[in-house]
Formats: sequence, structure tokens, C-alpha cells
Amino acid sequence: MAGIYLHIPFCKQACNYCNFHFSTSLRLKNELLEALKAEIVLQKHYLDGQTIETVYFGGGTPSLLSSEEIMEIWDVIESSFPNQDLKEITLEANPDDLNKDYLKALKYTPINRLSIGIQSFHDKDLQYMNRAHNAGEAEYAVKAAQDAGLDNISIDLIYGTPTMTDKEWLQNIQTALGLNVTHISSYALTVEPKTALAHAIEKGKTKEPDNSQTAYQFEQLMQSLTTAGFEHYEISNFALPGKYAIHNTNYWKGKHYLGLGPSAHSYNNKSRQWNVANNAAYIKSILAERKIPFEIEQLSFENRFNEYVMISLRTMWGADLNYMTSHFGTDVTEEFLNNCKEFIEEGKMEIKGQNVVLTPKGKLLADGIASELFI
Repeated sequence: MAGIYLHIPFCKQACNYCNFHFSTSLRLKNELLEALKAEIVLQKHYLDGQTIETVYFGGGTPSLLSSEEIMEIWDVIESSFPNQDLKEITLEANPDDLNKDYLKALKYTPINRLSIGIQSFHDKDLQYMNRAHNAGEAEYAVKAAQDAGLDNISIDLIYGTPTMTDKEWLQNIQTALGLNVTHISSYALTVEPKTALAHAIEKGKTKEPDNSQTAYQFEQLMQSLTTAGFEHYEISNFALPGKYAIHNTNYWKGKHYLGLGPSAHSYNNKSRQWNVANNAAYIKSILAERKIPFEIEQLSFENRFNEYVMISLRTMWGADLNYMTSHFGTDVTEEFLNNCKEFIEEGKMEIKGQNVVLTPKGKLLADGIASELFI
């Protein structure tokens, strides 16, 4: 089983924290979509005939695409990848795009899951992040999608913004639960280099996130959602039982995926490759030269082990010692377990059967713990 990711690199306006590749100009939109469809055909052999299980329209803001444009892309996917057992076709969407007419049109496409970028149900937070929607539109989008029959919905929330008190963060969580969504992705506000937020903080125009407040709000999130019956199945992701994001779960379980579009990444267990993060260069290379503009990294034994440790420890399933032994050897597994002892004694990790998992305390330090276990 494998997945396909399509990067749609356009947004109405730039969120100040975002460091993904996107453009706020739609001038090259038609040409880019033609190039994207051409790349699908050029890459039809990348997954070696594996069955396609998931397709994910990400971005950027894929909800800027019309239903007709989604179908044009879909037709090329179907003809290029006939070996399909599709379980999940996701469209990332901004609340301000999800009006009744658009949602009605989506019902005539293969889209069966929405990932809605809410971020907050408080206007002051949305203004701080320079989001294009307001709090009222956020709630309306979810309810309108449900009314339209698109009830497989995930929402994104961001915690740790200087504008949001702990009480307001709990209100955000309770509002999300009141909307009866089945999946919540929640991320700490991170100040990435060269973003508008980083520049504003450097110039003293806005406050930077407080690490202790961010950690406390993450603890509030874990407690509130697990109490409400959600499973904390990945560091940033919570779902009702059986409602995991299949596409993203396959990333964390090391399955193969093909990334299409500028800046998109692909992985096949042997190598990782990524397309140029430049719309004009991407279009020219594909349409004029019929050549995909990408760089590639061949994965060493150490690369593959370290990546397995990093992604597996982010999940509730943890690092599978049997898998580790069969893929990396007994000596490596024993060394890994020996290196885990300190974290186990500190209450940050525990062993469940044949799996090593992070405790709630350890989840606060997930990336740091993983890096200590690299070879």
C-alpha cells in the first residue's frame, strides 16, 4: 500500500508563522496545474505498481481549487495509477473557502475527508497569525461541511500563541469537541527562521511564544482530549477510535509515498527526493523540458534507523523491537534498548510488550529523546 501527496502551492494570504512553500499570486495557477498533471504521468512508475491507498491534496490551500480542477487532476491519477484500493482522499481547506456551493460541488468529487485549518476559535489569535478567516467562519465551515454530508472532518488547532490564555485554550478545545469532529491535529506555535513572525519578534513588534506556557497548554490538550475519548495516536494528532488519518499514519509507519508538485517530497525506503520549491522553475522544467526538477538523497543504514526511531516514537505504537531486529539487527536493537534505560528510569519511556513508547511526560520532549537514541 502507498500514498500520493499533491502540493497545491497557493494561498490567499500568508500566515505569519508559515514556512511552507506557497505563493499568494495565482498568476501561474493554470500553468502549474498543467505541470502537476504532467508530473503525475511522468512519475507513474515511481511506486513500482504498489496499490494506492490514500491521496492527499495539501498545500498551500488546496481549497482554492474548483471542483472541476480537482476532477481534472483526479482523472490523470486514475489513468496513471490504475492499481487502487482507496480508503481516504483528503482535501486541506481554509474555513473561508467552505461555503455551501463549494461544499455541494465537492460531493461530486472523490474527496471523502476534509482537513480544515481552524487554528483558533478566537479572533485575536487569528489576527495575530494573519489568518484569512474569523472565528465565526471557523465554526460555520465545520457545521456546513457536516450538513453537506462531508462528516469525516479533521481540524487543526494551534496552541502557545502569546494572545491566548490557558483558559481561552481550554475554550478552543471545548468548542472543537462541541462540533463533534472525529480528528484533531494540534501544533505548538513555532517561530521558523525567515517567516514574518520571526521578523516581527526580532523587531520587537510582537511577543514570542513562552515555552513554559506552550508546554502547559500541550498538557491541557492531552488531558482534555483523552478524557473526551480521543486517542493520542501521534504527538500532534488525536482521533476517536478508528478515525486515524490513514495517509499520515502511513507516513509514520514508513510506507512509501509519492509527492507531486513544487517542494513535494517522495519516499520509497531506499531514497528520499524533493522537488524544487519554485513555481516558475517547476513549470518550466516539466512543461518545456519534460523533466522533473528534484534532488535526491540515498538513505544509508544509519539514515533509515534514525528515521524509524524518530517517526515511531511519535506514535502511540512506539518502536517495535521485533521490527527493529528484523530490519536493523540484534546488536542495534540491544544498543537501542540500553540507551532507553535512562529515559525509562526518568518516567519518560516505558516498554509495552515488544514496543517502546513515550509516556505523557516523554511526549513533551519527543524530538530530543529520539535524537539521543540515534546512531
